Amino acid sequence: MNEAFIRGARAGDVDDSVYPFSIPAVKAIDSIIFSPSVTFFVGENGSGKSTLTESIAVAAGFNAEGGTKNYSFTTQDTTSSLIDKITLVRGFRREQYGYFLRAESFYTTANYAESGTFGAHGSKPILFDGKHIHEQSHGEAFLSIVNSFRPGLFIFDEPESALSPQRQLALLVAIKELVKQGSQFIIATHSPVLLAYPGAKIYQLSQDGIEQVAYEEIEHVKLTKDFLNN
Repeated sequence: MNEAFIRGARAGDVDDSVYPFSIPAVKAIDSIIFSPSVTFFVGENGSGKSTLTESIAVAAGFNAEGGTKNYSFTTQDTTSSLIDKITLVRGFRREQYGYFLRAESFYTTANYAESGTFGAHGSKPILFDGKHIHEQSHGEAFLSIVNSFRPGLFIFDEPESALSPQRQLALLVAIKELVKQGSQFIIATHSPVLLAYPGAKIYQLSQDGIEQVAYEEIEHVKLTKDFLNN
């Protein structure tokens, strides 16, 4: 994807006192230009990064609770009205594969994959990296899913919740290999480790709105560095 236009509070066609347009960062968005490789959204809890990430994923054709574009299930519809205001600008080459992975619904998505009752897979559960998801730890399952990816569009919401620092480094390696093959990533995260991906575009969401920042300017990075140094 090249860009996301959000027709919201800035355009004057929504009530900015109503969620999610009451969130300062969401209210301030006019358009977001993505890196062709890796784009991060970072911010405090409640800053709107997960809401924004989910809306972009649904606009791109993914199931709101995660998975590939072939996944079709709903346990609880919590998708915000932001989805109705997003227009994605895409290049002439559309991705043939992709995955939306969000931490809060990972277990449900795993159950759906294990059920094997959808699409061309018939009644067979899906194996990732040759393994059943529920026969692995949370972090192992997450990485086995990533290791099964082929080039495409990948949207992650707080992947670090499943991963130790060492596994986060392993994820960076996997991302790099997929980027080499033409993949694009959009990631919402709190992790200073993941945010250090070389050359990534980083947007920080805050009470002041949304802005592109350098790694050293990220509040999470500065706080972590101060904590470790003292």
